[in-house]
Amino acid sequence: MTASILGIGTAVPATRLRQDDVRDLLAEQPAIDRRARRLLGAAFDAAAIETRYTVLGELGGGAASGLALRDGTPVLRVPSTGERNAEYRRAVPALFAEAARDALARSGVAPEEVTHVITVSCTGMFAPGPDFLLVRDLGLSPSTERYHLGFIGCAAAIPGLRAAARMAAAQPEAVVLVVCAELCSLHIRSSDDPEQIVAASVFADGAAAAVVSADPARRVGRRLDLDGFGTRLTDDGEKDMVWTVGDEGFEMTLTAQVPRIIGREIEAVALDLFGGTAAVDAWAVHPGGRSILDRVEDGLGLGPAALADSRDVLREYGNMSSATILFVLRRMLEHDRHEGERLAVLAFGPGLTIEAARMSVRGVATPADTVRDLVSGATGR
Repeated sequence: MTASILGIGTAVPATRLRQDDVRDLLAEQPAIDRRARRLLGAAFDAAAIETRYTVLGELGGGAASGLALRDGTPVLRVPSTGERNAEYRRAVPALFAEAARDALARSGVAPEEVTHVITVSCTGMFAPGPDFLLVRDLGLSPSTERYHLGFIGCAAAIPGLRAAARMAAAQPEAVVLVVCAELCSLHIRSSDDPEQIVAASVFADGAAAAVVSADPARRVGRRLDLDGFGTRLTDDGEKDMVWTVGDEGFEMTLTAQVPRIIGREIEAVALDLFGGTAAVDAWAVHPGGRSILDRVEDGLGLGPAALADSRDVLREYGNMSSATILFVLRRMLEHDRHEGERLAVLAFGPGLTIEAARMSVRGVATPADTVRDLVSGATGR
């Protein structure tokens, strides 16, 4: 039995950052020399990002967060991992809940109808975790089954949806709420390391949620059928995209090899997982960075408009790790679509791992449906 995404919700923190302001803030830090300033300028200006969102109000000239990263001065202080994680525990539950409520409202599902919760995050950890807090904050049944996928990285939303589809197929009456929330900005730091500079130029905060069910009675309105999933490990890249816990926050390694590996592998992966580009009508690709989207576009021989939704999300929100691909899917679902349109969904995580999903658009009114509804309304029949 096919499971469907009934609705997608999103949420971002209140503070909106301009890319050039973050660049200038990091460039004025005492540890940044002339070479690092050149790297900062090149990385930030080439990122194809205009704005990002953060829970750290002090980065945008607003009220200080609990982390007090600027501490009243232009110089960024260096909090410990414990301090950063404490701010994650304080700030992330509200984003989880906001995205979840938005998804439920768009799906026409009441909170008490949710049977399973899957939470996804890699930017902090605590217990009882966000899965537990969602049951409390949304007023879900205390018998709701809960699962958490942690530290999988940018590709984790797809395994979350895959698990939800498996649950829904096994229990057709199930309603599974999948929620991803990431506070990447908590781990920002001043550094002259090129890899840290690249990471600082793209990552941002945000949350997104999807409601999944295979219940035929709920499969009404515009939705995405979850037709299949795939995962692949590349032959190399294990040391090129790495996410580890350091003493002064989580540390992202993101080398220049990542886009090259993806570009080299993507055609074979698309053939293997989707049957080639001819079997795909539209592409939803995780915008890990401009160069990644460029390599996917070139590797698959796609036209300049094929990844427009991914590029738009990158430009407006940056890379919000696991939540980002759901922002792309929501944008695609809200645009003009046709019944049965085949979507190929791709996301990339540490390893280097490629996660993929095949989806199809359902519940789109055809021109004939629209005419029939107008005639029916005019005649009262």
